[in-house]
Amino acid sequence: MRKQLIVAAVALSAMTLAGCTGGTGGGGGDSDPDSIRFLIGQPEDNADLDLTKADLAAFTEATGIEVKLDVVPSENMRTVLQTQLRSGEGPDVFGYDTGPGFAGALEEAGLLYDLTDAYADNDWPIYDFAQERVTFGGKIVGIPNDIESVGLFYNKDIFDSLGLAQPETLDDLTAAADVIRDSGVIPFAVSDKEGWQGGHLLSMVLSSEVGGDAMEGLIAGDTSWESPEVVDALDVLASYNSDGLFTPSPTAVTYDNANALFYSGKAAINPTGSWLAQDIERNVDFGVGYIPFPAQDGPGIFSGGLGSGLFISATTTKADAAIKFLDWNVTQEHGRWQVEEQQSIPAFPVDTEGIEATPLFTQIIADAAKIADGTGDFGYNVDVLMSDTFNEAMWDGIQAILTGQKDADQVAADLEKNF
Repeated sequence: MRKQLIVAAVALSAMTLAGCTGGTGGGGGDSDPDSIRFLIGQPEDNADLDLTKADLAAFTEATGIEVKLDVVPSENMRTVLQTQLRSGEGPDVFGYDTGPGFAGALEEAGLLYDLTDAYADNDWPIYDFAQERVTFGGKIVGIPNDIESVGLFYNKDIFDSLGLAQPETLDDLTAAADVIRDSGVIPFAVSDKEGWQGGHLLSMVLSSEVGGDAMEGLIAGDTSWESPEVVDALDVLASYNSDGLFTPSPTAVTYDNANALFYSGKAAINPTGSWLAQDIERNVDFGVGYIPFPAQDGPGIFSGGLGSGLFISATTTKADAAIKFLDWNVTQEHGRWQVEEQQSIPAFPVDTEGIEATPLFTQIIADAAKIADGTGDFGYNVDVLMSDTFNEAMWDGIQAILTGQKDADQVAADLEKNF
């Protein structure tokens, strides 16, 4: 989830910065039809906010629409946003997670503006699979921001210094992690204080082991969440934790602190998503590889899907300006800016000819293209597709495994109960 709030903060456009304090004031706090209020979660790196400011200034120059930006801590975004929307004091536009457990819950509560006509009027070229993630009850309610994957970033220098090759199977990964632990380096920079990270851990382990089709069966309810495959994936997390392959006491470690362990070389592997590639390249001085979490019998597959989206409040009085803001974000020019400046993959076709990219991001672009065109086998980031109730059970369950309060069978039973 954090990734989606971060991407919302850095993948958008438009603005004259005003009051970045998370204040209220529905409809931008004034009656000016050429001024809208935009709420986002705080990005991890201030450089990302600087990028956003520059892009938003370009939108204002092009359209004459001022965007008043509010930035709230990402961990508070969900509570702040829902409180403001339900009070009628929400932003005109905001960045939030896609999928039924997030945007779907807001739509069910009647808090989102219906963009179905805007899609038709503006001919927005969003990929069909991405549009489905923001469609609920026959209404299209958002603009997906980007395509992303979840996997393992690893420190090539540490692997090389220890004589370790890139893992090709789960056994390879386990053996490499044992060597790394014995060398005095933390194998996996795992954090789970916020809770949502556990869903990503389960998604990547389970997707690799069962494949994309089987993940669809689980998500659709055709397969039980108490199946042996789910229990085995949860057992991998439990055993890695008990064997000292994860950060000590991961439920007390924040996402930012885990990233810092990887940046500093104190941890060799960072299990997270492609959205972090740019921050990694800004903060490290060693070679970095990016691979799926391996399966028992092979290299595995990435968990893929969407990050955040752009949404308009149902109570906005400035729908025309807000829709222009969304339209700006799906232009070819903005898509190229997103790829080149943010290292983020838009959820619509973009001509990337002539764009220069690092080897790491070039790989991520290629992987994301396979998600978009359906040519590769990809798993799913479970939380984007599941209900709020299921996600809470999943996040709480992984934390319980990492603290030794529940075993894999108990958590699998909780997942099935809350499906």
